[in-house]
Amino acid sequence: MEPSTDSEEIGRRAAARVADIAASTSDQLDDVARVLQVELADSISELRGDQLMLDLLYASVESNVRTFFHAAQYGGEITSVDAPRPAVEYARRLAQREISSNALLRAYRLGQRLVLDWVAGQLAAVEPDGRVSFAALQLLQDTAFDYIDRVSEQVVAEYEAERERWLANRSTIRAATLSAVLTGGEVDLAAAERALGYRLRQDHLGLVLWADERLASAGPLERLGHLVTAIARELGSDASPLFVAQDGSLGWGWVPVRADTTIDVDRLERVLREVGGDARVALGAAGAGAHGFRSTHQQALRAHQVAAVAGDRARPVTSITTPGVRAAGILASDLPTTRDLVVSMLGDLAEDDEGAERLRDTLAVFLQENRSFVATAAKVHLHKNTVKYRVDKAVELRGRPIEEDRLDLELALAACRWLGSAVLNSPR
Repeated sequence: MEPSTDSEEIGRRAAARVADIAASTSDQLDDVARVLQVELADSISELRGDQLMLDLLYASVESNVRTFFHAAQYGGEITSVDAPRPAVEYARRLAQREISSNALLRAYRLGQRLVLDWVAGQLAAVEPDGRVSFAALQLLQDTAFDYIDRVSEQVVAEYEAERERWLANRSTIRAATLSAVLTGGEVDLAAAERALGYRLRQDHLGLVLWADERLASAGPLERLGHLVTAIARELGSDASPLFVAQDGSLGWGWVPVRADTTIDVDRLERVLREVGGDARVALGAAGAGAHGFRSTHQQALRAHQVAAVAGDRARPVTSITTPGVRAAGILASDLPTTRDLVVSMLGDLAEDDEGAERLRDTLAVFLQENRSFVATAAKVHLHKNTVKYRVDKAVELRGRPIEEDRLDLELALAACRWLGSAVLNSPR
């Protein structure tokens, strides 16, 4: 027999043998699929113990094996093969479970090897001619590679599309849940906790975090997220915090805290310098349960408003519990009225310069210390005579005694301390 004729004969017999094995597979399809499912499930740790996903994996394997051997039996064009519907559904569920697409591709590669190993065993049992067996295995291997390329490309594309849909939907659900909790609407706490990925039935500290996009390096939101985690660690939190981005440089956060946790602003400012760079943080007061989740957030928003009005004069951390900030938050909501209050209460002491600022700060402490020169001197680390000089000078610039309109005077001083240029007269 001529070599070419011999080669053609081997090819014909190999194709016939492939068709026979493919046809016989239909009788063993369930057994083959079960063996493959077990092997694949053992190799993908994310699926262990998840019966729904194991059932979907079986359906995916069974439909892929059936489609592959049908193509091998009848010699159809692999380029026209579509991924079986169960395989597509399995890919979608992996995306919804946030299991990496690597697990999906690993299953197809491993499945290809296992099927070819199985086929090699079948060929060895029924084909005595090694040349025909080799040619048949090579034919099946080529078909398998083409099939895996075609189908895996489709299921990965469906995985990515479903992942985008799922994340968008989850984000929508999370946003709706957060809105319901923050507005005090009727919510199922267990369902809300699942949607948020955060326990509401605990003590919380609310945060508002932001960064100047003009100064921020790439990824300000990622840095703010890291900052929330760092703050939680500094406060000794033993549970995961919640961070929700609001725009490209602003986010809301909640940190689980113990009821007796002390909030040290100076220590938190150190954390900011180490982790946050140019970022700033506003804090509420710790609160318990769903109500505390809302109240500490609302307080953090007011503290943020104070810092936003103060601009560059704001400290890296603005806490609603710091004396004067709560009042400043109220005053910041109506700046025109607050400016009128400052000017009417302080007169020439309302100038936006360093000299007037020193006098205002000393006067504010003097009032807090019940008008004691000695106590004020100890508090601001100055000599008693220096304190007296500053207080007298402040009264002179104000134009009337500090006994008049004492409450309004203290509010005006708090406004100057926390809101800065927004309520002061421009330098002359």
